[in-house]
Amino acid sequence: MRPENGKMVDQGAGFPIVMIPGIQGRWEWQRPAFEALARRTRAIAYSLCGEPGSRGQLNFADGFDAHVAQLDGVLRRCGVDRVALCGVSYGGWIALRYAARRPERVASLVLVSAPGPRFSPDARQRYYVRAPWLWLPVFAVSTRRRLRPEVLAALPDRRERWAFLRRQVATMSRFPISPALMARRMALAMREDFEQDARRIETPTLALTGEPRLDRVVPVESTREYLSLITGARGAVFPSTGHIGLVTRPEPWADMVTQFVKDSLHVPDFAGAH
Repeated sequence: MRPENGKMVDQGAGFPIVMIPGIQGRWEWQRPAFEALARRTRAIAYSLCGEPGSRGQLNFADGFDAHVAQLDGVLRRCGVDRVALCGVSYGGWIALRYAARRPERVASLVLVSAPGPRFSPDARQRYYVRAPWLWLPVFAVSTRRRLRPEVLAALPDRRERWAFLRRQVATMSRFPISPALMARRMALAMREDFEQDARRIETPTLALTGEPRLDRVVPVESTREYLSLITGARGAVFPSTGHIGLVTRPEPWADMVTQFVKDSLHVPDFAGAH
């Protein structure tokens, strides 16, 4: 097990899978999924540029490709040349861009509930991009309302559900989001052509979603746009989950991700592949 390096963490052994977090930017929010992956192979995660300890800033001059430069640095510090990328939600756009720009470095690509290339924020979301500090209270209230049906479906046992909620509240309190950074990330992404990136991908790709009725953050049909744009892309549904299945049911989620990466590498010994 390797110690955390600032806001980057590298644990486990085997072929490296790099997790890229969503728009909130903190890798700690997906810790249960990261730890489940690290029990199966080598897992690497980091916080997005702009976050404390991330070793990089996010500004409009550098644009969205600041994320590409940051990931170059992460791989360099980890001493790896070729990895599987697992982009979660907004992180799916980063993984997609990196695979399009650095195809020789990406062995397989997993897009987890990622917004599609034609995704566009609705009127309410665009308003909060313009006034990010109004985002925080609305984000808290709307997230609880939108995720409640999913949490009930994924965790029907009341004790397990309350334990999960306590852990998540503790994580969110300890590693708070920056509304200004979230707004900046979305504004930068809206300037990009992710459809062109998708058409360039030849890497084995999995578009992994929850159930359509349960993902109330990114429509499942938006993620599934990649199936018609990326040659050979596969789609899979993680049952009884919506947008956050990687933290409500991390063990079966990690099984699905590692199995896809193993199949795409065509090696019998996944743990020994480098």
